Amino acid sequence: MSFTGVVRNSLISALAFFLGACWTKRNANEFVVGMDLSYPPFETIDVAGKPTGVSVDLAQALGHSLGRPVRIENIPFTGLIPSLKTGKIDCIISSMTDTPERRASIAFSDPYLTIGLALLVGKNSPIQSISDLDQAGKTIAVRQGTTGEVWARAHIRQARILALEKESAAVMEVTQGNADGFLYDQMSVWKNAQEQNSTTRALLMPIQKESWAIGMRLDSRDLREKINAFLKDYRASGGFEKLGDKYLSDQKAAFQSQGIAFYF
Repeated sequence: MSFTGVVRNSLISALAFFLGACWTKRNANEFVVGMDLSYPPFETIDVAGKPTGVSVDLAQALGHSLGRPVRIENIPFTGLIPSLKTGKIDCIISSMTDTPERRASIAFSDPYLTIGLALLVGKNSPIQSISDLDQAGKTIAVRQGTTGEVWARAHIRQARILALEKESAAVMEVTQGNADGFLYDQMSVWKNAQEQNSTTRALLMPIQKESWAIGMRLDSRDLREKINAFLKDYRASGGFEKLGDKYLSDQKAAFQSQGIAFYF
C-alpha cells in the first residue's frame, strides 16, 4: 500500500472513530425523529435554518407527551427507513404513507392524515384525468421513493415514467413541457399550481387515497402504544385542527371550494 493510501485510510479510520464517539454521546433520553426537511409546509427549514412545519410541531408535541427532548434529523426521504432500521433515529414523522410494502420492514402508528394522489399538468394541457395521461408518447413525472412512483409503476401501462429525486425537478419538467403531468399528493400539487399558475394547473380529484402515519421499528410495541395514545389525545384536544389552521388554511379552503375532502 502506498504512503498516500496509508494516510487516506488513517484519515477514514479517524473520522469513523470521531463519528462513533459523537454517536455514543447521544442523550439516552433523547427522542430522535427523522424527516426529510424539503416538503413545506409539513417539514422544512425556516430562514434561521431551523426545522419548521406541521411534522416538526407534531414531533415536539409527541416528545412532550413522552417526556423526552426531541432532536430532528434531516434525512433524504429514501434514507428514512434504513436510518430507522439501523437505530439512527427512533421514529419517522415525514408525511410518510402507510403501505403494505413498507409494513414489511417497519411498523406504523394509527393514521393521522388522509390524503390522495393528484396531478399537476400544463396550464393549456387537454389532460383531465390519469387515463388521459396514460397514453403512448406521454410522460408522467414522479418523485423517487414516494407512493406516486409506486402507484405509477403498478398502474401506468403506456406513458413513460420519469422518476426524479426532487419535487422541484418534477415540477420543472411539467413547466418546461418535458413531462405531461406530475403525480404527487394533493396538497403539494395544489401548492405548486399556485406557485406556477402561469404554466400549470392542478387536478385535485384523488386518484388514490392514502394515510400518513408515524413509522417505527417492528419491535417498538411499547412505543407504538404510547404514540397511538398521544395521537388520540392530540386529536381530541384539537391539536390537528390547530395545525391545519396554522399551516394549511389556504389549502383547506381550496379543497372545500371544490368539494374535495381534506382532513387530519
